[in-house]
Amino acid sequence: MEERTRAYLRGRFGDYYRRAEITPPPDANEREWGYIPWTSGPGTTMVRHESLLDLGALEDFLARERPRHVYFSAGRYESPSAKSMSEKNWRSSDLVFDLDADHLPSVTLGEDSYAEMLEKCKGALMRLLDFLDDDFGFEDTTVAFSGGRGYHVHVRDEGIQELDRESRREIVDYVRGIGLDADTLQTTEMRGNATARVIPTEGGWGRRVHRRLLEFVSEIEALDDEAAIERLQELEGIGEGRASTIYGAIRENRAAIEAGNLEAGGVGIRTLVETLVHETVAKENAPIDEPVTTDTNRLIRLPGTLHGGSGLAVRRLDRDELAAFDPLVDAVPETFVGHEITVEVTDGGEVELNGDSFTLPEEVQSVPEYLGVFLMTRGRAEKGPE
Repeated sequence: MEERTRAYLRGRFGDYYRRAEITPPPDANEREWGYIPWTSGPGTTMVRHESLLDLGALEDFLARERPRHVYFSAGRYESPSAKSMSEKNWRSSDLVFDLDADHLPSVTLGEDSYAEMLEKCKGALMRLLDFLDDDFGFEDTTVAFSGGRGYHVHVRDEGIQELDRESRREIVDYVRGIGLDADTLQTTEMRGNATARVIPTEGGWGRRVHRRLLEFVSEIEALDDEAAIERLQELEGIGEGRASTIYGAIRENRAAIEAGNLEAGGVGIRTLVETLVHETVAKENAPIDEPVTTDTNRLIRLPGTLHGGSGLAVRRLDRDELAAFDPLVDAVPETFVGHEITVEVTDGGEVELNGDSFTLPEEVQSVPEYLGVFLMTRGRAEKGPE
């Protein structure tokens, strides 16, 4: 990045911060703070081990320093500005989740557009929130668009604050479905005069697998006999004989299957459930970034600040906003809208931003400022002469 580009961006970030109203997290004075300035050179330098006492009033600090990125810690400390973690004296930590579009199995890098990647990431976010709300019953959660490639969720319920890394890893394993199989899901209950193996149908992974089972059963019931047997044989570990057994169980024991009874149809239904567990985990897990959640000292982006790699705002989101939220429109800062600037595009191509689509040749050209900021922060353009 050229010095003229860096100076321009730092100045305009400062204009944004002078107008922005940014709410600090709870217990802000007990947290470590960090930021990345607009330094020269190929790399970036993190300034960290700061407290709000060191930075001063948050609004004044942001307007004065005009940082490229701003972070605060999930952890709370007795001495947040101490230079080593052991000296900080850890007290508690939020539970933080990070979803990054680049890491989603459903995203094909080089083929999916930025907008497509972010839309898939929002789908993963909704699955994560389903786990946090319904499976864990967390109540104090904050959702934020990261300003870059995904979303952050902060959980601040009192019951999770003192969990250690291993306990947090268990939560990670649960939402990712790691180690889940039919044996871990099933329980035994008295059904009539006999003990039966059943799959829970009211909540958790049992509900998800059972829902998928009923969807699959409905799919089979809509087929003729030959097509149904062929469809069953498409599943791993199910041959023609087992397929016939399962098909018979589906036709004769629909009510038992709806009740979660794995004994309906004998070993056939159990085999079907074992196969569908893996399929359900693949489709319905939340592919979060494990190190972020297990790290009790993690630094995470401050909602309301700007992302120095996109020029977009880190947006805190209410739950009723999520369905309609479009990050490439709703996270574009108003400060950068309504102006044209000159840039030299060095990496052209297609860009979707603020509701418009642009095809950019590699040349000096006039573009909307929000687009120019986006291109410059992503290393695809330099500031041109006005």
